[in-house]
Amino acid sequence: MGDLRKDYVLDKFVIVPRSSESERIDPPLDGSCPYCPGNESMTEPAQIALVAKDGMLQRLSDSEENIICDWCVRVFQSNTPAVTISSSPSYSDKPLYSEPAYGYHQVLVASPDHDRNLSQISVDQWANVLLVIQDRVRWLYTQKSVTYVAVYIDSGLRAGTSITHPHINIVTFSTIPPYIEIEAEASHRYMNENGSCPACNIISIESSGPRQILSTDSFLSFSPWAPTYPYEFWIYPKRHTTAFSKITQKEITDLALMMRATLGGMSKALNETPFNLVFHFAPEKKNSRQIHWHIEIYPQIHAWSGLERGFGVYVNNIRPEKAAEVLGSACRRELAGLVGIT
Repeated sequence: MGDLRKDYVLDKFVIVPRSSESERIDPPLDGSCPYCPGNESMTEPAQIALVAKDGMLQRLSDSEENIICDWCVRVFQSNTPAVTISSSPSYSDKPLYSEPAYGYHQVLVASPDHDRNLSQISVDQWANVLLVIQDRVRWLYTQKSVTYVAVYIDSGLRAGTSITHPHINIVTFSTIPPYIEIEAEASHRYMNENGSCPACNIISIESSGPRQILSTDSFLSFSPWAPTYPYEFWIYPKRHTTAFSKITQKEITDLALMMRATLGGMSKALNETPFNLVFHFAPEKKNSRQIHWHIEIYPQIHAWSGLERGFGVYVNNIRPEKAAEVLGSACRRELAGLVGIT
């Protein structure tokens, strides 16, 4: 396990290894993918192996006697975790504050097919993935010292991963991550001042506006007014909700369609550019500030300069209205193909 160190003054946290040299797991010399079917022994045992059989989904798990091989979604503990639950306590106080980087780090393999990325898997498969994410979020929030569950995707080397097999990371923290804390505090302040949810107002503003990308029954995707990244876009549930763990099966199905259409459209419009995708959930502890949960997608097109890195001032050379025009056209074509409209 590493240590979670806090900046001298700022509310900024960094996970660092305890030893002078970080542990590194080299990829297999034969180039085999640990996430592919047949290579299950290269990972930790599956806590969930979702199996499709006779039109039904079975929720199974590996045992010492039996490794599930005919899975469609697989979840296991990461071999290279950012946080772990096996730790010897190690604390230090301000100004050199640190605490154990305690938590769970699970990997969700989104498809047995190595060559079908997250912009290519089927809508039904996306629905399976979202159901498993929902299951993991619910379970993890019942565990000791879990204050926040972070779900994110790194797709492509420039986005932070060398594994091309489609997968999703699920990481827990004992404190609320700084970005979520800032967003929750700002939302709480806005609601006190205006008497309404800021996200609900944003949805009203962006619906049918120049930055809308795609709209389904339950979800809206749009380029934000002040995007940090070129072609950045967000996906929001239209109804006010703070808990992804409580959305309905109908909403899961609709979100699966939205995910597949927008990621597929983005991939074609931007020539399969690497991207990061993050789920921003509200903290589930009752005394926490709440946010309207949503998804943010950050295409990794340009490297940041010193202005962004050193001053927090972002330069975006693509107007969000133009980004929405490009992405909207591609995503609508993708959606039409998915639902059989020619």
